[in-house]
Amino acid sequence: MTVSYTLKVAEARFGGFSRLLLRWRGSIYKLLYKEFLLFVALYAALSITYRLLLSQAQRHVYAQVARYCNRSADLIPLSFVLGFYVTLVVNRWWSQYTSIPLPDQLMCVISASVHGTDQRGRLLRRTLMRYANLASVLVLRSVSTRVLKRFPSLGHVADAGFMSQEEKKKFESLKSDFNKYWVPCVWFTNLAAQARRDGRIRDDIALCLLLEELNKYRAKCSMLFHYDWISIPLVYTQVVTIAVYSFFALSLVGRQFVESDTEANKPQEPLEPHQEPAPALGDPDMYVPLTTLLQFFFYAGWLKVGTSESHPEDTVHTLQVSLLAVDDMYQNLPPAEKDPYWDEAQPLPPYTLATAADSLRPSFLGSTFNLRMSDDQEQTWQVEASPTPARPPAQTPLLSRFLGAGAPSPAISLRNLGRGVRGTPRTPYPVRFRVEEGGDAESSGRIEEEAAESAEEGLEP
Repeated sequence: MTVSYTLKVAEARFGGFSRLLLRWRGSIYKLLYKEFLLFVALYAALSITYRLLLSQAQRHVYAQVARYCNRSADLIPLSFVLGFYVTLVVNRWWSQYTSIPLPDQLMCVISASVHGTDQRGRLLRRTLMRYANLASVLVLRSVSTRVLKRFPSLGHVADAGFMSQEEKKKFESLKSDFNKYWVPCVWFTNLAAQARRDGRIRDDIALCLLLEELNKYRAKCSMLFHYDWISIPLVYTQVVTIAVYSFFALSLVGRQFVESDTEANKPQEPLEPHQEPAPALGDPDMYVPLTTLLQFFFYAGWLKVGTSESHPEDTVHTLQVSLLAVDDMYQNLPPAEKDPYWDEAQPLPPYTLATAADSLRPSFLGSTFNLRMSDDQEQTWQVEASPTPARPPAQTPLLSRFLGAGAPSPAISLRNLGRGVRGTPRTPYPVRFRVEEGGDAESSGRIEEEAAESAEEGLEP
């Protein structure tokens, strides 16, 4: 059973998630407590038998069996088998939920496409929507025990108003060895075609859109039926169940506390007067196997999640919503009027006192928006560099081996642009400073004059 707990963890408060561990409804405790108590009882019975009822020779044999069982349990790939199985089941469960047919899109298209404020138009819209809901009820009766208990027979479906007595007779007269949930969809298409011929649907585009939405709705009904028809292969469930129960059957014996062979067969050395024996080294005698119980809780709970059956929820209540949308709400529109922010370029809805502080937070404009740039003009001037064919660019000895003889040196930058080999001013690249549109000619000439003086005097290293 799916239990919603989103509101309980809406805020990340201290101990917020820990309170979920105390919930009983829909919890793993409610699902697993019987198997857990049985495992604890069997473990306690074996432990008492070993400690109180067995002789020394029998303890030695039991210890050998326990060690063998412990080694054998580690050979079962339980994590891999359970992880694969649960992933498959959870993906199937979510896909099954998304396949539940909801009438929202279809009822909006019917309300917009089938016109007429008279009794005939109203009857067409309600009948089309009723056929769609009838298809979902028929398919849900065949896959969900909850819906089947509510509508045990077609008579109950007719009494609930999903189909008339005449439609019930016509439905029962159709002989088919398969599920006939698709019959109301055929009635839907025939009635939509008749509405198009009568002019209730004004063009073929609207009819095509209406039938496309019906096909999507019918496809979800079909997918639900196929999920119920084709189950997860039985061999998967059998392998996982056998693996889990075998692992914990071996753990019942293998995880018991037993004396080690070295301590049981070690000769006792004579002790001096008033000398206490040295404590034996090894695993402590844990009367309650905490790690084994946690392991049982996790793995057995995982198996319960995988093997628990999931059924579609009862969606019959959508009949009220769908009929309301295509009948009472047809062309029932409030008058159109200007909104309160009609003349505002940047509308800002009001805040409550509890959320007034949110209005003071600046909008996020990017992580580099507040980065302070250097005032150095070299960081802000825009230049265009193009190599001069007459003079080859400078090279570095190391990179020239990999880049070739004509590869430019990455060491050339704006800072050493005006220096030669020994301080001799040279300009390997002609530099052209770009002036943005709107700049005056005087500013452009001054920039070029300063650049020429810098090239003659040499820049600082």
